[in-house]
Amino acid sequence: MRRAKAGEEVVVEAVLDDLAGNWPLYTAIPVVAALIGYVTKRVAIEMMFRPLDFVGVKGTFLGWQGVVPRHGGRMAATATDLLTKNVLDVAEVFARIDADRLVTEIEQPLLKAVDDITREVLAEHHPRLWERLPPMARDLVVKHIQAGTPRLVRQVLDELRDNVDDILDIKRLSVQRLTQDKALLVKLIRETSRPEMAFIARSGIYFGFFLGIVQSVVWALTKNPLVMPIFGASIGLFTDWLAIKLIFVPRDPVRLPGGLLLHGMFQRRRAEVARQYGEMIANELLTVDNVLDALLNGPRSDRLRAMIRRLVAEAVDEQAEAARPLVNAAIGPQRLDEMKRAAAAKSIERLPVTLLPARSYLSRAMDVANLVEQRMTRMTSTEYEGLLRPAFRQDEWKLVAVGGLIGFLVGELQVLVMLH
Repeated sequence: MRRAKAGEEVVVEAVLDDLAGNWPLYTAIPVVAALIGYVTKRVAIEMMFRPLDFVGVKGTFLGWQGVVPRHGGRMAATATDLLTKNVLDVAEVFARIDADRLVTEIEQPLLKAVDDITREVLAEHHPRLWERLPPMARDLVVKHIQAGTPRLVRQVLDELRDNVDDILDIKRLSVQRLTQDKALLVKLIRETSRPEMAFIARSGIYFGFFLGIVQSVVWALTKNPLVMPIFGASIGLFTDWLAIKLIFVPRDPVRLPGGLLLHGMFQRRRAEVARQYGEMIANELLTVDNVLDALLNGPRSDRLRAMIRRLVAEAVDEQAEAARPLVNAAIGPQRLDEMKRAAAAKSIERLPVTLLPARSYLSRAMDVANLVEQRMTRMTSTEYEGLLRPAFRQDEWKLVAVGGLIGFLVGELQVLVMLH
């Protein structure tokens, strides 16, 4: 018993002598461990978003593409599902547009468009009749048609509101835009999660330093060369895993004894994230230009064009009704139908230019940013988590594994320094 006690005292003395003689190295261990924690986190974060395109030997595992851009299609579809089901009601967006205000905003380009279209269509499809009319008569025809145009605009807007889900494929618009523009998808996720990314990096310092203290004690007691790489790998693995979990868990606030409140960081920032997300959706995704392009050129654009052709034809018939016998005799039903189609086609073609002065009003009226923000604040914790969680879930293990690998390599480097 005395021998055992004496042996323990010798060991303690040896350890203390070692600590005293090599205190700079032992002091450096927690610092290096903190550095390992930070570097592994920073590398993991960058690997999520960079590079946008695959870099390495194609067809092999020798290379890397950022997790977000690599799975852009899946993430875009997930984000869009959440957006269209829980956040954005397109019908509500279009319901905010006031037809009278829209007519006022585009009055001058609308009158100009009607003037040009009327003269072009009549000159192309009935040049003799048009040429024989005196200038004053031509102007009267144009003004007569212009007078009915505001009502036509209101009819188009009313029908668009009533049938917007059939005419505008907002999900396809969003997925296509986010998939084609990888940088936009990365920006959407990175900007809304920037504080969480900074937290992950900082947590590596704190967790790493604490584990480094334990590491230095174990090394002093064992001098086993495996201690450094094993602890290095553990620091990388554990701190990566824990930091990601702390972003999302717990979803709802949990108050511990003593008043300590636990709440996932992303969940805690809901108000701020909702505002940022709404602004980005409004400014980058569901802009007036993007929505108009989807209406006119998207997969369901034929429905909008058919609607405009029908309404234009009805408007032409209404304008011609007062002089129906003369119109039938001078133009004929077949040529009149051709003129209707030509007028509708030219109206659709000029629509983007005609609406140009109203872009600012339409953006304010649609108020996508505010609508998204309001809806997001009413989402459940699980639905809200879905905004960012898909960016981590599928390849989360790879990020953690990379953290462990880097920690292991740095641990081996520490062994070389300690033994020499």
